[in-house]
Amino acid sequence: MTSTEHADRDRQSRFQETLLSARRTMVLSEILKLALDSFNASKLRFALTALGMVIGTASVILVVTIGLTGKQYILAELQKIETNSVELEYSGGGAIAAEQVLYNDFLTREDEKAVVAQVPGVMYSSPILEMHDRISFGEGVVKDTLVLGVSPQYQQIRNLLVPQGRFLDETDDLADTKCAVVTEAFAKARFGSSDAAVGQTFEISSIPFTIIGVFKESFDDFGNSEIADQTILIPYSVARYFTGTENVKQIYFSMRNMNEVTDAAKDIQRIVKARHRPDSVYKTQTLTDYLSMAGRIADALTAVLVLVAMVTLAVGGVGIMNIMLANVRARIREIGIRKALGATNREIKLQFLVEAVIISLAGGVVGSIVGLAVPLSIRLFTDYDLPISYWSVVIALSAAIVVGVIFGTVPATRAAQLDPVESLKYE
Repeated sequence: MTSTEHADRDRQSRFQETLLSARRTMVLSEILKLALDSFNASKLRFALTALGMVIGTASVILVVTIGLTGKQYILAELQKIETNSVELEYSGGGAIAAEQVLYNDFLTREDEKAVVAQVPGVMYSSPILEMHDRISFGEGVVKDTLVLGVSPQYQQIRNLLVPQGRFLDETDDLADTKCAVVTEAFAKARFGSSDAAVGQTFEISSIPFTIIGVFKESFDDFGNSEIADQTILIPYSVARYFTGTENVKQIYFSMRNMNEVTDAAKDIQRIVKARHRPDSVYKTQTLTDYLSMAGRIADALTAVLVLVAMVTLAVGGVGIMNIMLANVRARIREIGIRKALGATNREIKLQFLVEAVIISLAGGVVGSIVGLAVPLSIRLFTDYDLPISYWSVVIALSAAIVVGVIFGTVPATRAAQLDPVESLKYE
């Protein structure tokens, strides 16, 4: 075969492909025109049929918005429970015996300083010296009370509120000031009220302390904190004189960002282990697992609610199918005429299927606008910043198309299977 014959064959092949594409385009454009003509002929029926899809798609978007809002609220509440913090604790090992006394390899303030210097994400840190003392509450009442020696940064780590007075500061720590910050429960039990407690003096191990502030936790931590109902906070520099040592069992660190907590916990553990005996055991604890679990639970609940909202879409799809079946019965003679003029079963089926999809998609578009209008209006006219997932719009519109295809297939197939002779005789 010559090169000229090859060129002629290629041109013919390209011409046939172009002609076939033009025919397909013409058929599709004709089908769309017929669908639009059908809608114009019965606008009310079209609007009522699409109403089910409007409600369904709006429900999906609103359900996702509600789910995201709930998730945002839950995570915000959990983040108050020191989810940015890392607790470093000495768990044992590394002990040595000297002069018949057992010395444990406890943590020190030098460990705290080393971590702060080497881990850039640390914002706050505080050692914890824990002890108990029997405090007199007057009228012969003596209670065993928790006393914690902490640094001034303990307030930021534990998100403590000080409604009366002030918290410990650096001057108190450096000057070994005999001052204390007490819980509201302690202030009320010992002095009658929080206001009356500030400035009052009480004794810890026969040493007078002046109350400079009354504190409370900014949230209910469900027993997750070392703070009890009646707790006294004193400067760490003063607490070490009661214990007779600078060694501590726990040190708290607060990170700049919650995303840094996991890596920081590993770095803190590595730094501290390198400063102590090889067989000493130090553990770190974080609350990031709580956030991950809460996020997964919230996502699961949102998914369940979305599936429930999908039922509304299915109901809308049933409405589309019923209307399209009635539409087929009303247009049997038209279908017979189209088949008599050469329309194939595929073209008839595609015509009614396109009509079903257009109804479903039009309802989906309107429903998406309605679903987005609610959270956007709340954002615009109130101070609430509701989260909006534009993926929910994609999901809703995709579901609308799928519903149109699924529930439009039965009436479209029935229309395509009609006998043209019987259809032409239909009255």
